[in-house]
Amino acid sequence: MYQGMVAIFREIPDPRKGNAIIHDLTETLVIAVLAILCGMESFVEMEMFGREREKWLRKFLKLEHGIPSHDTFGDIFAAIDPETFAGAFAKWVEGLRKRVSGEVVALDGKTIRASLDSVKKKKAVHIVSAWAASNRLVLGQVATAEKSNEITAIPQLLELLELKGCIVTIDAMGTQTKIADKIIDKGADYILSVKKNQGTLYNDISLFFQTHANELQEKVKTIEKSHGRFETRECVICKEIDWLDPERKWRNLAGIAQIISTRQKIDNDTVESDIQFMIFSSNTFTAEQVLAAKRAHWGIENTLHWALDVAYREDQCRVRSGHAAKVFNFLRHLTMNLLRLDTSSKIGIAAKRRRCALSTHYLESVLGIP
Repeated sequence: MYQGMVAIFREIPDPRKGNAIIHDLTETLVIAVLAILCGMESFVEMEMFGREREKWLRKFLKLEHGIPSHDTFGDIFAAIDPETFAGAFAKWVEGLRKRVSGEVVALDGKTIRASLDSVKKKKAVHIVSAWAASNRLVLGQVATAEKSNEITAIPQLLELLELKGCIVTIDAMGTQTKIADKIIDKGADYILSVKKNQGTLYNDISLFFQTHANELQEKVKTIEKSHGRFETRECVICKEIDWLDPERKWRNLAGIAQIISTRQKIDNDTVESDIQFMIFSSNTFTAEQVLAAKRAHWGIENTLHWALDVAYREDQCRVRSGHAAKVFNFLRHLTMNLLRLDTSSKIGIAAKRRRCALSTHYLESVLGIP
């Protein structure tokens, strides 16, 4: 893993010129990764980590000019091209990923709140990430443009990914005909959420299920007890949908689905429920598969985004200059992938980061340093 990471860092063009190049770019990024693995969350802490661990770092880094300063870390992060980093990251993680037929790849966005710079009138950075549910790995990320949204970022992210045989799930923002086309072009199937922002599509599907849900035979119901409540999910699908898209705007459209989720608290009988609608592209999908895929999609929120908020305190990171917030987020994702691939400790991400800080032996094993 270490050698693969070093290889992708070497593919990234050095944004510095002339006399500004003192510290090797690859070595600087390696130190940054190690620092983040050990819980460091700023450029000052990266420099501090490097100076405290300099003797150990020299086991595998030359460090001809010593440890980079926090200003050097900041300048490099601000100047690196995030699009180049995105391609290198996707290539690296593809080498670690185990191919799983029908794997759910969930796409969703998250805003790094503290990256907002009101003085410079700079919006907070919004990242769209791809999450491989079975592998539990971040496959890639793309930041939305300053004056754009997820609709333009999602096709860029899809272009980076190897998706043949996968099932791509996206929330309603990504339910666009061009995005569906892109998914099919990549050799994957889609399950796309449909909400009121889809207007006529939402109204047609909603009215259909209100009228015919009880008549449909392809359905499944699950009941679980967790977190002090009973959770019931009922999914019903229909594949007889020639009436829905007569102009064939939705490529390979094969069916529609409705999922009704009900949560009942055990102690006070409080009941909450919601209804979600979806379109999907494979006529082989069963109600069980659609429900399982939708539940896997929720993993990007419950597993990836939760870990970024809690284990990495992402929303408190005030890195803002240039591209620094985007590059920092790449390294968070990279280190999270490394920690999830470690099976020697059955502890959470935050605890693994603390263990990395305490034990260079464990840190080496996580990174695969020879």
